[in-house]
Amino acid sequence: MQSIQAIIEPNGHIRFPGKFRIKKPTKAIITFLEEENELRFTELVSEKSLAEDWNKSEEDEAWVHLQAAL
Repeated sequence: MQSIQAIIEPNGHIRFPGKFRIKKPTKAIITFLEEENELRFTELVSEKSLAEDWNKSEEDEAWVHLQAAL
């Protein structure tokens, strides 16, 4: 699987930021992102992988000095 960010113009034309190749006709799923929601989308798709790191005891130990200041 490959994800590519693109801009869809109001007239339906799709602009891609760079060139890419596909070997045969390929199905795609398009998710419309309003600019103000784009950051939220990135947060949502990153949340699971980031949570794995955030929930490690080593991570808590690395930041304990900041909690002491409270």
